[in-house]
Amino acid sequence: MSRISLLASAIVVAAMIQPAFAQSEQPTWDNIEAIHGDADGLFDLLEILQDAVIAGDAETIAQHALYPLAVNDSDGNYDVADADEFLDSFDIIFTQETQQALLEQTAGDLIVTSEGVGVGNGAIWLTNVCLDDACAETQWGILSINN
Repeated sequence: MSRISLLASAIVVAAMIQPAFAQSEQPTWDNIEAIHGDADGLFDLLEILQDAVIAGDAETIAQHALYPLAVNDSDGNYDVADADEFLDSFDIIFTQETQQALLEQTAGDLIVTSEGVGVGNGAIWLTNVCLDDACAETQWGILSINN
């Protein structure tokens, strides 16, 4: 088989795979959009958080938390007041297990409720908050972390 034939075959296979992947995300996207709005914003945030974990960028993760941030772990339930407190206790709050759950998250396995979107089987909860009275502008952020 020539190189051109191999390349053409690879392109056809890639084209067949891509729509199936996009279709598998569609019901989750539709559900998020119907309940919270701005599903694209949620998937943008997931990508930002996953990239931050890969890069070891705790500051980016802290910037996307909604404060006070609810944390539930073996020490009990408590609130983290701000990004500085989050960063001071990053390894305790955002454990390796939580980071791994975030990295392994797929769109089809997100938990979507009226309260938010659960990542990593509920290890992280994200929500979309209104930035103005009319809720014309919104922002996705980390609502809580459960270790």
